[in-house]
Amino acid sequence: MSLEYQNIFTRVQVRGPHYPGVSIGAENENRVGTPVDNYWMGKIGDAQIGPFYLGSLGLASLVCGFIAFEIIGLNMWASVNWDPVQFVKQLFWLALEPPPPQYGLSIPPLNDGGWWLIAGFFLTLSIMLWWLRTYRRAKALGMGQHLTWAFAGAIWLYLVLGFIRPLLMGSWSEAVPFGIFPHLDWTAAFSLRYGNLFYNPFHMLSIAFLYGSTLLFAMHGATILAVTRYGGDREIDQITDRGTASERAALFWRWTMGFNATMESIHRWAWWFAVLTVVTGGIGILLTGTVVDNWYLWAVKHGVAPAYPLLEATPLVDPLTTGGQ
Repeated sequence: MSLEYQNIFTRVQVRGPHYPGVSIGAENENRVGTPVDNYWMGKIGDAQIGPFYLGSLGLASLVCGFIAFEIIGLNMWASVNWDPVQFVKQLFWLALEPPPPQYGLSIPPLNDGGWWLIAGFFLTLSIMLWWLRTYRRAKALGMGQHLTWAFAGAIWLYLVLGFIRPLLMGSWSEAVPFGIFPHLDWTAAFSLRYGNLFYNPFHMLSIAFLYGSTLLFAMHGATILAVTRYGGDREIDQITDRGTASERAALFWRWTMGFNATMESIHRWAWWFAVLTVVTGGIGILLTGTVVDNWYLWAVKHGVAPAYPLLEATPLVDPLTTGGQ
């Protein structure tokens, strides 16, 4: 039998006695649920489920999120005359649209964009409450606020798309509809309307950080999985021990990447790459229509893209005058 440490790809599933978690003072009493083990959860993480801590912020966030979900879902269902079959068949194409341009920033009738405003209010409130929950839970556990501020980066992009930019443009109609394919259609139309978003330098940065994030996370995940047979996933032990999985991983990186990554630095790189994806994306969206009306013309002006030849410079030839040649 091999003495190597077993991981999730082997026969052994690591479990331990049920543990409620570290003490967080008087709030310990608010944890609910009896811990149970789940085999399939143990395949992808800790087999123990519970106890849970929801708290007032968590409860309020879930309630607001449920209200927004119900408003969006019921409006989509109403758009197919309450037909459950058509609702399921067309779900990916259904949408709750923002108010038409003629309403500006005023409050429209419910069936003409009013429901979109209400749903957006409760969804935003739900997200902000959950953000505050991440801050308070991290503080209670004595943790840093890295997750809280990473979440804030995603919220920045969300607010730019649905609130900040529409305010600056003077119309709720500039916001994104709720829906799957309608959201994608809005993105395509937005790019075409403003001269191809690919020429937006902040969009370029956002895509670079997005691709960089996927690469860094894949490299880190693959490296740790590759050395779990030596206990590489037990990172605390690896920091101080010698001749460990970490040394093998660092040597591998130095051989293949030309430099070493540490247990700390790889997470810091991944954090920055992921956060900058949404931060730069939000800046690019915010500048579109408010500062730059056509990104292609902006790119031509600043030497980023070549100008297309003018159509008048290439006269059209009538094929009848050439004898069909």
